Amino acid sequence: MNLADKVLAVNNDLPIRTDAPVHSGKVRSVYWLTEADSKRLIEEKGYNVPKDAPLAIMVISDRISAFDCIWQGEGGMKGVPGKGAALNAISNHWFKLFKEQGLADSHILDIPHPFVWIVQKAKPVMIEAICRQYITGSMWRSYEKGEREFCGIEISEGLTKDSKLTELLQTPSTKGILTDIPGVPAVDDVNITRKNIEDNFEAFNFKSLDDIALYEKLLTQGYDVISTELAKLDQVFVDTKFEFGYVKDREGNEKLIYMDEVGTPDSSRIWDGEQYRAGKVVENSKEGFRQLLLNHFPDPDILLNKTRMSEREALARDNVLPEAVLMNVSKTYIDIAEKITGEKIVLSDNPKAEIIDVLREQYQLID
Repeated sequence: MNLADKVLAVNNDLPIRTDAPVHSGKVRSVYWLTEADSKRLIEEKGYNVPKDAPLAIMVISDRISAFDCIWQGEGGMKGVPGKGAALNAISNHWFKLFKEQGLADSHILDIPHPFVWIVQKAKPVMIEAICRQYITGSMWRSYEKGEREFCGIEISEGLTKDSKLTELLQTPSTKGILTDIPGVPAVDDVNITRKNIEDNFEAFNFKSLDDIALYEKLLTQGYDVISTELAKLDQVFVDTKFEFGYVKDREGNEKLIYMDEVGTPDSSRIWDGEQYRAGKVVENSKEGFRQLLLNHFPDPDILLNKTRMSEREALARDNVLPEAVLMNVSKTYIDIAEKITGEKIVLSDNPKAEIIDVLREQYQLID
């Protein structure tokens, strides 16, 4: 079998019953179920949501995005074998742990297939909740240029690249383009301060001022749970991004939950502990792929400079990466997923056919 066939690259063309357009992100596609199907599943499966809650099928893909572009490989490989299954397995593992340890629920109600989540509709908090325990990446690049304030937090002098910070820093940015917020530019992914959030909490979709402290607590607690577990595997949890939203339970009570994904190699930096102690950074996350791209192309500024987006899109569109590169990324994702979950990631020969079968036979969502 051709390796490219094992990759689920296109995930927005499944014949799932829906009367709304399929929403396709960089990696996941969302199918909103019909009102009738949502109601039927809530009743049949006993999900803890209101009877009339809108449900969606979320299908992950094996696409790989970096620097806001989707990258492809030679031989028709439009993604990374095993990446989708690895990401979902890791997220599922952490979400379950968060729930067991009494942190908060997630938007996931059911996992019909390693590539698929059934989720309830959440009202997202419009913040990329980022926390950092080490100075690296974009933060280090800014620090090197002389910046000492990040998201309203003063950083001390004399830090060295990749060193541990004295405390866990929360450095939030905007999720999407938010308009009419004083002091916050109307562009995606711009750094914000806690004061920005407090002064405009409703614009960020918070229900109350108190919920700002709750999201910060859940972010810190989530980070700590993952960091503690990764340390047992001699892995360093460097930094991460969480997302939050509101949902209602069966009784109609509103609650703040974790959503999207948590603690994955896509949303976090994870370093090998043994190598780090020896003074070397070995990435067990997508950061390794980003570094590879920066070294692969002669002008890395195209990838780092947001004003050169059209050139960057052309790079991703017109260049196929060597198969060995994508297989290397595949190994990184599968190895860390198996390490975290303690279970084998099995590569499906035809993930799309499997998804269709399970959604048809067990959920009656495909005609």
